[in-house]
Amino acid sequence: MPRRPRIIVAGEPHHLIQRGNNRQDIFTQEADYIFYLETLKQGCLKYHCQLHAYVLMTNHVHLLITPMQESSISALMQYIGRIYVRYFNVLYKRTGTLFEARFKSSVIDSEVYLLICHAYIELNPVRANRVKFAQDHPYSSYTNNALGQDDDLLTPHMLYLELGFNKSERLKQYKSIIDDALAIKTINVIRNATNKGLVLGDQGFLQKIEKQIKRKIQFFTRGGDRKSERFRNQLL
Repeated sequence: MPRRPRIIVAGEPHHLIQRGNNRQDIFTQEADYIFYLETLKQGCLKYHCQLHAYVLMTNHVHLLITPMQESSISALMQYIGRIYVRYFNVLYKRTGTLFEARFKSSVIDSEVYLLICHAYIELNPVRANRVKFAQDHPYSSYTNNALGQDDDLLTPHMLYLELGFNKSERLKQYKSIIDDALAIKTINVIRNATNKGLVLGDQGFLQKIEKQIKRKIQFFTRGGDRKSERFRNQLL
């Protein structure tokens, strides 16, 4: 069966997941995480991607990115594949592929899901029982978005900036959102949409994307659980 064409839309946020091949570890020491983040930073600058949130886990990464051009995300991930995999293979005296052949991605309806996806990404270490609190995981955007620590990898999305008139207000509002545990139904919708390469949003957003890419697509609806609605209300 042929692969479904990947949906990449310039100017819209995308949730990306890239895993180690056969779920093998892609980071084994602090230097690996640091080198990956520097490669990610250079790649975003080179290929015109805005990074809003991220988390690096032992065998996979989550990224929330807005590409400025249709080719931006694919070019970025190919760049990381070349630079980071070469570094990893030389350092650990190995050969061959490190990442799965294709990264997973979904287009995100920012009006409904942007900050929910922020929370989904940054709470990943907590859900995986790696840490008790999100701030205890050193390789994520949580310390910037929730605690205000500088992170020059990140470009804040407009909706994040609209959380408050100043930094203090934004941090307070964002932390109140992310500290409210996500509903299992919402988590599953985000996970399934990304793994299957579908659009994550409501009917109006689907129609907007179909018009832009000029083809019919499948999508996930928002759901309707109360927790999701409370997150949505805080975004608007």
